[in-house]
Amino acid sequence: MDKIQRSTTLVSLFVVAVFSVLFARLFYLQVLNYQQLGSISTTNSIRRVWVQPPRGRMIDKKGVVLVDNQPLYTVKVIPSEFKKERTGYLAWLLKIEKAELADKISKGYEFNRFSAVTVSRNLDGVDVARLSENLWQLPGVLIETDNKRKYSDSLNGSHLFGYLRAISKAKLEEFAEQGYTPDDKIGFSGLEKYYEERLRGQKGARFEMITPLGKFAGKYNYGNSDIAAVRGDDLYLSIDGGLQQLAEQLLRKTGRSGAVVAIDPSTGGILALASAPDYSLNIFNGSTDSKGWSDILTSPQKPLFNRTVQAVYPPGSIYKMILAMAALEEKRMDPATKILDSGVFIYGGRRFLSNEGKGHGVVDMREAITVSSNVYFYNLIFKVGLDNWTKYGSMFGFGTKTGIDLPGERAGLLPSIEYYNNRYGKNRWTKGYLVSLAIGQGELGTTPVQLAAYAAALANNGTLFQPHIVNGYRDTATGRYIPFTFAKQQLPVTAETYGIIRDGMKGVVLRGTGTLAKVPGVEIAGKTGTAQNPHGQDHAWFIAYAPVDNPKIAMAVLVENAGFGGTISAPIARELIKYYIKGEKPPVSALPGSPKAETDSTSETLPDVPSDNTVTNETPPPAAESSKKNSDVVPAE
Repeated sequence: MDKIQRSTTLVSLFVVAVFSVLFARLFYLQVLNYQQLGSISTTNSIRRVWVQPPRGRMIDKKGVVLVDNQPLYTVKVIPSEFKKERTGYLAWLLKIEKAELADKISKGYEFNRFSAVTVSRNLDGVDVARLSENLWQLPGVLIETDNKRKYSDSLNGSHLFGYLRAISKAKLEEFAEQGYTPDDKIGFSGLEKYYEERLRGQKGARFEMITPLGKFAGKYNYGNSDIAAVRGDDLYLSIDGGLQQLAEQLLRKTGRSGAVVAIDPSTGGILALASAPDYSLNIFNGSTDSKGWSDILTSPQKPLFNRTVQAVYPPGSIYKMILAMAALEEKRMDPATKILDSGVFIYGGRRFLSNEGKGHGVVDMREAITVSSNVYFYNLIFKVGLDNWTKYGSMFGFGTKTGIDLPGERAGLLPSIEYYNNRYGKNRWTKGYLVSLAIGQGELGTTPVQLAAYAAALANNGTLFQPHIVNGYRDTATGRYIPFTFAKQQLPVTAETYGIIRDGMKGVVLRGTGTLAKVPGVEIAGKTGTAQNPHGQDHAWFIAYAPVDNPKIAMAVLVENAGFGGTISAPIARELIKYYIKGEKPPVSALPGSPKAETDSTSETLPDVPSDNTVTNETPPPAAESSKKNSDVVPAE
């Protein structure tokens, strides 16, 4: 009996314990955790929300971050969950046109009705707060924290960094397999475009549970299934931020269009790259400023045009050193041989001037470079021949793209016998074309980046580097810095030849056509040039490198419609060299375009652009543009 009683007691205790556990669990689910259970019970779908990664940063050679990221508040709509009748209300909250909003939602529906599409970017705090209060009335509407670019306050870098734009339909079809959606922005110009694959990073994803009404019901799987976004790789640039800022300021102060490309002769790394006119990249940042965009598009100066890699002009007298090197290497001229520059060269019954017909007297090769004697080089090209002239031009990279890491580069034009035969027909052109080519005119066309690479090769005794802006990147996944490799080649020109060219270019700055490039305590080699412009005043070139014995910087400067390179482009080079070599920055009054022009070659003031009747030491071009100044000058055949 006792045994039966004990067994009954044990069974009873077991039953009570089981029911106690069940009751406790029921109490927890129904009372303590009712909200989550209720949400789950009414949930019938899981929503995937893409998480945009921050783009990689751009960092200059000194470690200064030139392009960074900052928060961007965006509004997105999931077309399948959004009620069309709420379109007008949402448009009112966002302060945009109803038709514009409806169009964006419609396009998103066509692409993927379950994927969120961005309908408004760059909301301020007030707009975010107002929308947040009304989200309960707007199923399918999300407020996301995205990223936009943060630029340096001290420089624009518009043609260097480039900007982002919404991906086009054509690009979307091309890049859909790489994970792009209509919501994405993509690098549209500059480094943003060229290094898009590195900068864009990898999207993340957030999975949310939602009710049939589209309300957020909690994280799916407590967030354990979410995929973290991976930031884009940081780019490490060869750019010197201070030099870049100064180059932009100098060009802007001229009030004219132009370009500056400065390069490290020992590596080929670009130190500064500026094109004028430029613009603020904030016009495209977050949401596009429609007025700013309209001003850019309608400007006759074409600010979107990157003159550093797309402007093609005859280099003028800068190209004379190519002809001189060809003559020396091919043994066609002793550099000590003197030629009388009387001011006039006659070929085929036509007269071509040197120094506006006044001439430079007796000159050898070094002096001919220093004073820019046209007559000397008119004679020289007939000794060298077109084949050799083309050969050495090609050797220094003219007529082909440099391979700089920017989109849209042009190759320019390097005329040859084959070119003339194709254009005019075999035996249907004469050697008269050589006259213009001798002084870098005619159909020869070069870009500022080509001339900067050329100047660097002269500076380092013949190593032609592939110009580049990005030295390498830091892989976000591994944290490792990975350098890029770039092409270089040693040109088959002797050190003796470079020495002769160097002597002539030093003379240009010391007492020739480029004296306004002088920097006290720094020996500079340079060369002025004039690019003929049939539509107005000629364009001004200047190339230089310094210090001569151990070059740290080489550059090409172009100012459009400025006439003579020694007067406007050489002083820009001076200030850049002074800053980079000596750390000195010019006062505002010393920038180009200052009210009072100075003509003293030792002056530290940058003069105004000369007027059409300004008399200079530069030898004018012999073709059509020269005939405006002297009626007996006729174009080359």
